Amino acid sequence: MKQLVVLSGKGGTGKTSLAAAFAHLASAGPRPVAAVLADADVDAANLELVLDPIIKGEQDFWGGKIASIDPLTCSGCGDCIQVCRFDAILEAGGIFRVDPIACDGCAACVYECPTGSITMHAQVVGQWYHSESRFGPLYHAALRPAQENSGKLVTLVKQRARLHAMDQGYDLVLVDGPPGTGCPVISAASGADLALIVTEPTVSGVHDMRRVLETTSHFGVRSLVCINKADLYPQGAQQIQDYCREHEVEFAGAIPFDPAITEAMVQGQPVTAYRPGSPASLALHEIWQRALESLQFESQS
Repeated sequence: MKQLVVLSGKGGTGKTSLAAAFAHLASAGPRPVAAVLADADVDAANLELVLDPIIKGEQDFWGGKIASIDPLTCSGCGDCIQVCRFDAILEAGGIFRVDPIACDGCAACVYECPTGSITMHAQVVGQWYHSESRFGPLYHAALRPAQENSGKLVTLVKQRARLHAMDQGYDLVLVDGPPGTGCPVISAASGADLALIVTEPTVSGVHDMRRVLETTSHFGVRSLVCINKADLYPQGAQQIQDYCREHEVEFAGAIPFDPAITEAMVQGQPVTAYRPGSPASLALHEIWQRALESLQFESQS
């Protein structure tokens, strides 16, 4: 069983559109691969918008603890306000309470309270789901606004997808990873056999591609690079290919600007299913074949 994670150094490069196309090609392409899908972009999950899955199970995700004040035993001394560095303690009419969004869970107020009226409690910060899509089982999640621990939720989503693949004999776990280079990206890339990095021929796209390549290299994850909307700035696309050649990074291909991708998103479909003969679909097909070859999947004719 292999793991392929799709990453991008920044948001908006077309990473999820590519992951959705891969999900379709894995299921219905000329070289079918039994794949479990995982949307690891838990802060802004949107793969489900294209795959339109049916939710089979839902579980709460419990995050870090936050403080809670018992008004019955609180003396109203205000010591907690003085010690809180996050301005999370609010007072109105002599009644003290904790702002759950502002609270960082440091527990300084707990140790400062002379009456023991403040305690720490775990909180539900999101949900994770097991769903069935038309292209295979999908594990995804939704982290609530202003919550942390997204790296832990990414790990949970990936673990569930991986266990499902192992238990049911699937060949591949296909992960739509988060953008950037932070903890969620590290969690998504952890244990992957291959990372496909989607970039674009812009100054920020090239810069962030380099950062995510440094991240995957640091953690020993082999990487491929592909360029989306490559024909909008050919000089920038050439710079990316030159960088890959100089640093011995395999270049997987270029995707041209294609209105069919936007049309497919509006229809809630991968572009390879919506318009298989479009320029973008043909390019995505070739990139998918290269990814399979890099993962050492043999042709299944």
